[in-house]
Amino acid sequence: MYTSIQTQLMKVKEASNNHMSDPQQVSKHCQDIADLAQEAFQIITLNSQNMMIDRHLITLGILNASLVHSREVFRPCIQDSAAALILVHNHPSGDITPSAEDIRITKKMIEAGNILDIKPLDHVIIGKKDGKVQYLSMREEGLCQFNP
Repeated sequence: MYTSIQTQLMKVKEASNNHMSDPQQVSKHCQDIADLAQEAFQIITLNSQNMMIDRHLITLGILNASLVHSREVFRPCIQDSAAALILVHNHPSGDITPSAEDIRITKKMIEAGNILDIKPLDHVIIGKKDGKVQYLSMREEGLCQFNP
């Protein structure tokens, strides 16, 4: 008597032609969240050449807060076989100044990424003020120590 064993292997998602190394590109790609009335925390998964694999909504919060945990952030990265990611969220107020909590979460994601060898490359905050989409790159502002 033979027992059949089935194995399901993960498939690698094909990357797009969108190179996401510049926060301005990230802002343009994610500008749709600038109009939301609540915080939306998303990630962009990247291959080893920083080409976009996918964009994932991690959590949808309230007016000025969103609960973020590394488990939910890195699950889609592992499923996408990502080499890196970019963190993205909006500030419904339009003020793109990062909060102390934004900085704390970013540092925590960098630590988790170091353990998993999936590098967070930036955290981009998007807002809309006077009808114009604005963004802030935490990497460019030097607010956290991102790995190269």
